Amino acid sequence: MNQILSQFVEKSGLSQPWSTILTLLLGLLLLGGISIVIHLLSKRFIRFAFLQLARKTKSALDDIFVLNKLPQKIAWIVPYFFLSWALPEWLDYFGDYASDVEHLFTALGIVLVLSIVRALLRGIRDYLKSLPNFKDKPIDSYIQVFLIFLWFIGLLLILSVLTGIDISRFLTGLGALSAVILLVFKDSLLGFVASIQIAINDTIRIGDWITLKSQGADGDVIEINLSNVKIRNFDNTISILPTYKLLTESYVNWRGMAESEGRRIKRALHLRIDSVRFLAPEELEPFMKIERLQSYMESRMPQIDDHNQKIASNKELLLNGRNFTNLGLFRAYVEAYLSEHPQINPNLTLLCRQLAPSPQGIPLEVYAFSSDKNWGNYERIASDIFDHLLAALPTFQLKCFELSYNSK
Repeated sequence: MNQILSQFVEKSGLSQPWSTILTLLLGLLLLGGISIVIHLLSKRFIRFAFLQLARKTKSALDDIFVLNKLPQKIAWIVPYFFLSWALPEWLDYFGDYASDVEHLFTALGIVLVLSIVRALLRGIRDYLKSLPNFKDKPIDSYIQVFLIFLWFIGLLLILSVLTGIDISRFLTGLGALSAVILLVFKDSLLGFVASIQIAINDTIRIGDWITLKSQGADGDVIEINLSNVKIRNFDNTISILPTYKLLTESYVNWRGMAESEGRRIKRALHLRIDSVRFLAPEELEPFMKIERLQSYMESRMPQIDDHNQKIASNKELLLNGRNFTNLGLFRAYVEAYLSEHPQINPNLTLLCRQLAPSPQGIPLEVYAFSSDKNWGNYERIASDIFDHLLAALPTFQLKCFELSYNSK
């Protein structure tokens, strides 16, 4: 082919070295055009073969390879082999630069192999992330580490090919640059170690709800890779944190709650201290009409009467002996109400406890677990419970603390 082009150029009457340059340019254009046509044909054929294979197999792996453009990468192999066969015939036209051109072509081959392996690994990554057993694992971190190592070796090979220096000499020289390398790749190395520890200890998975107050992050983990962790906050913002932050700073992982049988309701009513009082016997009759209190009062009244008779307490003053209080009856009512609530899990802790009095009154805390862990449903359940309890307070002659009362 080069002889035909040489004869064609000689007929043009150009003198040296312009005839040689023109022959070279025409040859390169011809080789480039043929290579492009071969690439387009091979890409269409290989992509068609992948698509046919994807339709016939049940595995999603081949479909993922197509999405990651692996067939297009492989299609470059055909024109590369064509050029490796045709180029030596033109090397004489490069004169003293013939060996440099050959080395550059070899380096391009290394880049081609690296790009194919990269597409292959990205396809394997996406396939593993689609499997239930690997869906919540930090696959990105391991793939990225392998790619960094692969590109590092590939870069050394390219430098060795272009400079003609043995690769072992580059590796020896890297020892002196180890401090610089560690400084440049500090975050990557820390992230890699953190990813391994996270995977081994199973502290965080993709999909977990975590709260990291120091970084203002509160939401679901959507990605764990070599350098960072991405969290979609509940306001739909994205927090991006260095992976090693999850080892050096404290955070809350709500996975245990999501996997448990209920979501905790832990809220308190603050009652005015001056509304708490003893109840006289004649005041108990209205409370006996409260269905949720009947069994409690029927069991407690004989005990209280027996105790007062044994010690012969003077009941002219309610402070003497034992007596019901409106707060005690309200606590019993709250526990009975919660135990009957259809959306409270009775198998988990359920209580109504009185905390230490404070300047804001007496905290009466509800501690129970909602069977429905969905955030919206959970808030509705908790709100309905406290709506009911607030509405029930006047029946027990109790009042909620409000700051305005303090000024009176």
